[in-house]
Amino acid sequence: MAPEDDHRCPVLDMTARAPHQQNARLRGAGPAVRVELPGGIIAWSVTRGSVIRALATDPRVSRDPRRHWPGLASVPEGWPMGPIAFQRNFFNLYGDEHRSRRRQMAPSFSPRRVAALRPGIEATTAALVGAFAALGPGGAVDVRRALSLPLTMTVICDLFGVPAGLRSPIGTAMDTLLTTTETPERMLRSRAAINVVLAELLELKRREPGPDLTSDVAAVATGEGTDRTEEESRDILFLMLGAGYETAVNLITSAVQALLAHPGHLALVRAGALAWTDVVEETLRHESPVMHLPLRYPLADIDLGEGVVIREGEPILLGFGAAGRDPQVHPDRPDDFDPTRPDKEHLSFGHGPHFCLGAPLARLEAEVALAGFFGAYPGAVLDCSRPAPARVESAIINGPSELWVVPAPAGAPAG
Repeated sequence: MAPEDDHRCPVLDMTARAPHQQNARLRGAGPAVRVELPGGIIAWSVTRGSVIRALATDPRVSRDPRRHWPGLASVPEGWPMGPIAFQRNFFNLYGDEHRSRRRQMAPSFSPRRVAALRPGIEATTAALVGAFAALGPGGAVDVRRALSLPLTMTVICDLFGVPAGLRSPIGTAMDTLLTTTETPERMLRSRAAINVVLAELLELKRREPGPDLTSDVAAVATGEGTDRTEEESRDILFLMLGAGYETAVNLITSAVQALLAHPGHLALVRAGALAWTDVVEETLRHESPVMHLPLRYPLADIDLGEGVVIREGEPILLGFGAAGRDPQVHPDRPDDFDPTRPDKEHLSFGHGPHFCLGAPLARLEAEVALAGFFGAYPGAVLDCSRPAPARVESAIINGPSELWVVPAPAGAPAG
């Protein structure tokens, strides 16, 4: 049960206007701090890197709300963190059950299979970037909408064999379901809508299987001896499509923004003194595409020290995106973007048994996108005629909601 003084808990900002400042305040208040989530839900916020690592690998901590969260029944319908927190797939399973289900999907994202995708990613990037040439001198383009989003949507949907007609509905619904300021009514409608699309996709692949991951999911669901439900199959697709789409969109957009705001670092890349991998890893540390990942539940009381004890069944919100700016992890200018720093440690893809399967793919997409964009437009600059971009309104994902850039090829003026 929640303590009597819960009304004094800070409210976690669902608009994410200043996530790093909020994380710093919470980090300074203790190894875990009670915060209020929408619907009056009280959870423990964890923003210190060492504590996140400890809890993410502690066998006494589960991701399964249906088995290990006594307060689940009090969560209102359409809860904005529900689409992630209440999935019925391996993401929210625990122990041996999680390991077994995860092993079924892991080969699909092996480094070898991901590396084989590079030519297709490069071709898609070249086509998207090439279209910017039609803008003319001084023309601006929203890199998020014109490069990051269509690239990542194309890659993940090609991988899962999603036909063209279903791609836009999936993207629209995903955007809504990860916006933590949406109304319960819109959340419920979007979840229902994407369930219909994913059910249609599964049925299509049962009738017409192909060399894609949705066909693999559909085959396992209908295979002899399987105990996977239709809902679990839909939610596996929801997880893999959503994670493969939203994470890379924000990673690419944030990396472009950081480089254009720090042209000295971009010059080092062009001179060969820095690699694109350095830029990607520093972006992951500095501006993680995932901020908080709901939720986890202790199977027993856990004493974190400093007078903080998380009781059995009390929900935990791990701030993976906060770990990269933890001064205990990075004492040297943790809030500065600096891809030359030797230590770029971060937890942007999680930690422990639930480490993101799609991490190699997100890294590859970002490296290819950055090389393709800046290779074609080395004179690109931020569009100074527009205000600084707002953040995506989400406590779960993190990045600019748009990024207007004036591309310019070598030797051409930017404006």
